[in-house]
Amino acid sequence: MISVAIEKELKVYRGRHILKVNYQFAPGSVTKIYGPSGAGKTTLLKIIAGLIHPEQGKIIAGKETWLDTTAGINLTPQKRMPGFVFQDYALFPNMTVAEHLAYASTDRAWIERLLQLGKLDSLADHKPIYLSGGQQQRLAVLRALAIRPKLLLMDEPFSALDPETKSELINGLKILFKEIVPTVLIVSHNPQELDGWADDELYIA
Repeated sequence: MISVAIEKELKVYRGRHILKVNYQFAPGSVTKIYGPSGAGKTTLLKIIAGLIHPEQGKIIAGKETWLDTTAGINLTPQKRMPGFVFQDYALFPNMTVAEHLAYASTDRAWIERLLQLGKLDSLADHKPIYLSGGQQQRLAVLRALAIRPKLLLMDEPFSALDPETKSELINGLKILFKEIVPTVLIVSHNPQELDGWADDELYIA
């Protein structure tokens, strides 16, 4: 169980907005997170990952406290160890596809399996500049999975994919998730794409 109770002030085009979330994510569940632009969906993922600090709140993962602003506890992202798919991909320009995955895992069989899942096995020696937007996005997903994360945070992970590629990737992820059983939070501007897959949903206004 990951328990999140946080407040964070956001600066938005209409002034200021307070992101308030009090939610419990069940172990091994897939939760879709949606809401209007500027509501704080991406900020929430970054707070959970430890990349952004809220003004106040607690985050407890299992029996471990990741964040407690009152007690002065704030574990680093390296200690929280989530898999994170960034909206802008955040790929390393000088690394090939295979090197991105090898940076996160030394398990060659696992890396090959991920490459096949993302249909990037024939592009393993290519750098991001030579990949299409959809291929870069799939690489970002594969890199996040390379560490076999127990918590996977995905920010618009399918936005650059055509319907057929998206469907194939989601079906592959469903199989993979049954094996590694991560708790998955997916921010999506199109929550309908997760119908029939997500176990729960969180609307952020």
